[in-house]
Amino acid sequence: MFRTSPHFPRLRTAALALTLLAATPLVQAKEPPGPKKETAGLKYVGVNLSGAEFNSRKKPGTLFKDYTYPAASDFSYFAGKGMNTIRLPFLWERVQPALNGPLDQAQLGLIKKSLEAAKANKQYLILDLHNYATYNGKRIGTSDVPASALADLWRRLGLEFKDDKAVIFGLMNEPNGISAPDWANAAQGAINAIRKTGAKNLILVPGTAYTGAHSWRSTSYGVSNAKALQILKDPGNNMAFEAHQYLDKDYSGTKPVCTSDSVGQEKLEGFTSWLRENKQKGFLGEFATANNPVCDKALEGMLTYLQKNSDVWLGWTWWAAGSWWKQDYPFTLQPGKDGSDKPQMAILSKYARRAGK
Repeated sequence: MFRTSPHFPRLRTAALALTLLAATPLVQAKEPPGPKKETAGLKYVGVNLSGAEFNSRKKPGTLFKDYTYPAASDFSYFAGKGMNTIRLPFLWERVQPALNGPLDQAQLGLIKKSLEAAKANKQYLILDLHNYATYNGKRIGTSDVPASALADLWRRLGLEFKDDKAVIFGLMNEPNGISAPDWANAAQGAINAIRKTGAKNLILVPGTAYTGAHSWRSTSYGVSNAKALQILKDPGNNMAFEAHQYLDKDYSGTKPVCTSDSVGQEKLEGFTSWLRENKQKGFLGEFATANNPVCDKALEGMLTYLQKNSDVWLGWTWWAAGSWWKQDYPFTLQPGKDGSDKPQMAILSKYARRAGK
């Protein structure tokens, strides 16, 4: 779940937390029947284009030294593979240097430049606030970062992008260290703030505990996401719940292995049933597998499952791509310097081209 950039040492906090989650039995619900009729297919399929969130310890940092934004060629490459959605991670502290203060116009300009590149390739752009429910290391819901601060940020972003149907609002990447009820309160405030601007854009709402699909019903972190987020209301009726799912033993996405060749589907089933039970939509914001026979089969199973359940799933974005990933990073989808595709692209592109058909 927590995958550090290639420019500072790997941290183990998330992997340890997820190991604890993995060790706790989940409260599983029986899988309801699947969709009774053919659906229109997945609407949003694509990739995370990393870079703007890199070197989070250096804030604001220096553009092209500490962090970067994707090039126009990145958007066109993935569009050529059938991918119509780009998830753009960026840092709260860079786009809003002071809580409740104005947005940084330089950062806003870089985001808008990415939006222009996406639209030139007929792609959607997810604004991914990649902050893990913190601001300058302080947790949302504390006196340092009240929930109202998150609402303020999204009010400002809502005003900037409310007239653009290509923009999707991703409220927060992988909240953790905050209870599900407290996170639900913060998320509801942000949703309300966005809608008060007149914005009708799709809003993606994660859960706490790194928003793992596998742990959606778990009580190992207190009140479950399944219970706490059930009460959320969107006045604009255009909301989906964002889950992430990795297939290594502790679900952290830090190891190039998959626990079985069927784990991709299996870890989505409980979350899918919750969506269907509650008449909600879901989006898989991050997932990845290494290139080996077990993981390839698990990936195929996961993508097939999403496609078959597109009555409740809106789509997916792979983790990750971006020019600053080292070429030996097992999950990078960034093409080689010679333009060659990464092995996983053969599978992903096949399913991306099926979307909406």
